[in-house]
Amino acid sequence: MSYHRDHDKNQYRRGGRSWRQSRTCTAVVAVVALLLSTTAWLSLVFSGTTTHCWQRFKDWEGSPRFFPWAWRNRRRSEFLSSLMSPSPQPFYTRNRSLSLWEEELSLEHIVFGIAGSSQLWKRRKEFVRLWWRPDDMRGHVWLEEAVPQEDKDDSLPPVMVSEDISRFRYTNPTGHPSGLRISRIITECFRLGLPGVRWFVLGDDDTIFNADNLVAVLRKYDPSEMVYIGSPSESHSANTYFSHTMAFGGGGIAISRPLAEALSNIQDDCLNRYPKLYGSDDRLHACISELGVPLIREHGFHQVLGYPPSKNWHLTPRRLCCELNQTSEEGLRLTVGQCGKGAFGSVPDFV
Repeated sequence: MSYHRDHDKNQYRRGGRSWRQSRTCTAVVAVVALLLSTTAWLSLVFSGTTTHCWQRFKDWEGSPRFFPWAWRNRRRSEFLSSLMSPSPQPFYTRNRSLSLWEEELSLEHIVFGIAGSSQLWKRRKEFVRLWWRPDDMRGHVWLEEAVPQEDKDDSLPPVMVSEDISRFRYTNPTGHPSGLRISRIITECFRLGLPGVRWFVLGDDDTIFNADNLVAVLRKYDPSEMVYIGSPSESHSANTYFSHTMAFGGGGIAISRPLAEALSNIQDDCLNRYPKLYGSDDRLHACISELGVPLIREHGFHQVLGYPPSKNWHLTPRRLCCELNQTSEEGLRLTVGQCGKGAFGSVPDFV
């Protein structure tokens, strides 16, 4: 009995050792197989033949033979994108040549667009004469019709006649359609195609510019971006009625060339969307807002408003009127007072 028990125990021990040895051998074989397969996979991936085959597959994937319907859809999408998003002109690309901007900004890089009236030009030109430098500046006075030959002066900006605006709608009951004409001065200035222009500066025929200060201000900004510079009115009521983010043209407005180009492409359609607006500044502001360009405030662009006695004065905004008196051959005296009422296009009474 004891013999049989000892024999069974010995057999059990020998079987356990064989089983443990078998498991160990299996694990070793599995590890060796894993190492061999990993080595083979790495050598296959980084071999020149695999790289060549992968490149050929990518070439085939991009060819018309790979899902022809997807190829046609992609080509159609690229074609539509090219129509909707025309490539920008090299002048404005961020990869532009630095030589275009090596020269420091000066007056020769600025074009002035001065809004005027043919009926008032004979008197208002004296304001322009105060700051205009015929040898250093470029620009034009834009009128609704030509002036007599005797009113022309080579020491002043050339006079241009604005395009016909009868095709645009104007439904504001208190304003005047001349606001359409004046708002388009920026487009007409740009379409002249003058070379080397970085900035277009708009103003009225009674706006006084300090040329040196203007250049110093514009040097702070990048003319290759879409930039809209000016200032609201000093009158809170006028800003409340029109906008606190709108540049008032009486104080001057500076527009970079890229923004002027963008406006020239959309402005005519834009103007027909806003027939109820009052004048030129709010129309220009509306179209610039559609382009997503905010106003950059520079308080040196002064727009001064008086306070007419009418209870509806906000419907007929007027600046202070200035009377020019020549005191000597070398000096002028500027008297400022509140504008009296008068029909549009007539010389206002000075009070």
